[in-house]
Amino acid sequence: MYRFNKDGISVLAIVDRRRKKNNGLYPVKIEVIYRRVQKYFPTGKDVSLEEWDNMWKARRWSHKSSSIENSFHLIRAAVEELAEKGMFTFQKLEARLGRRSDTVNNMMQKRMKELMSLGKVNSYYRFRSTLKALERFGGPHIRIETVTSGWLRKCEAFWRREGKGATTINIYMKTLQNVYRMAIEDGNVREAFYPFGKDEYQIPASTPRKLALSKEQVEAVSNWTGDSGVEYWRDLWMFSYLCNGINFRDMLFLKYGNIKDGEVTFIGSKTENTRRQTKVIKAPLLREMEEIMQRSGNGGSGDPGKYIFRIAKGNETPLQVATLVRKAIAECNAAMKVIAQDIGISPFSTYAARHSFATILKRSGADITFISECLGHTSVKTTECYLSGYEKEDRLRFAERLL
Repeated sequence: MYRFNKDGISVLAIVDRRRKKNNGLYPVKIEVIYRRVQKYFPTGKDVSLEEWDNMWKARRWSHKSSSIENSFHLIRAAVEELAEKGMFTFQKLEARLGRRSDTVNNMMQKRMKELMSLGKVNSYYRFRSTLKALERFGGPHIRIETVTSGWLRKCEAFWRREGKGATTINIYMKTLQNVYRMAIEDGNVREAFYPFGKDEYQIPASTPRKLALSKEQVEAVSNWTGDSGVEYWRDLWMFSYLCNGINFRDMLFLKYGNIKDGEVTFIGSKTENTRRQTKVIKAPLLREMEEIMQRSGNGGSGDPGKYIFRIAKGNETPLQVATLVRKAIAECNAAMKVIAQDIGISPFSTYAARHSFATILKRSGADITFISECLGHTSVKTTECYLSGYEKEDRLRFAERLL
């Protein structure tokens, strides 16, 4: 009889004497025992008790006995691999053997719980929006084995009919791909089920969008007057633009202590708690920024531990921080939409402040490495994604030089 033991896990071939069939034969199964729990895996072969006893005495194995041996070694190899990694569970074994697969929905929800426990709220929201988008197409119980390259192409087509652009689809698919990779590493999904890759489904590249305003448009935004509530958000948008295109998360949590030697000094929150190289970002404190702080901030030089703006309190949980920032961005975007309509330009968002800062500096002759340092990027390639192309006036001016 085949037996194998490793790290408290036993694997053996047995005859299930509890289940005698109508033909008088008994099914042969592979039994796995772990922590006093038994699981049985069928081999697809039936034998009589006499045949079972004689099977191990025979010099030459029959086709039936060879098949049982193959089943035993298949399960033993899976058990041994999981045990060596210290990650054995029956669920992972079943996933490796392809007997049972979890749903994509469950995998996504599990990852969302992990992200929330780690305080990675923005990543949590990204997974949540991806899951909602997947369920609109595939429903609440998407089996892993149904997600093939063809399924993904149909899903992409469905999202495009919904009006989703290439960038949004890119985010959704990369999030799903991330879940699959983690599930494979954990042993919960077989490599054979992986639907992404060169010969499978390929995620569409994101499409760069023109997010930057021209210098004249930024001046029009700065000079806009009207409703006091809209003016407040205009001030915060302008402060973001002037402060090296600082994102709203970092701006709302700036303290007076961040102002040193006439500069606003801070570390971007996206790299602060990661393994990536962190960069100290420094932005000159311009007169216009000081005026905004007086009008729409807490005013005065202030205590070093006091926030410059009045939105954050300092005792927020990670979830409350994310909610606070999302609400502020939504209100600012609504205000910017009003301003855009009044000054006759396309709607723009808080993110346009960062892109406008980078693009206007580039058109003013600033070197891309300087712009990259101002933005706090660790790679110039990242900076290039922020820089919009040339305007029609630029193309005409350069074209005139042809003759």
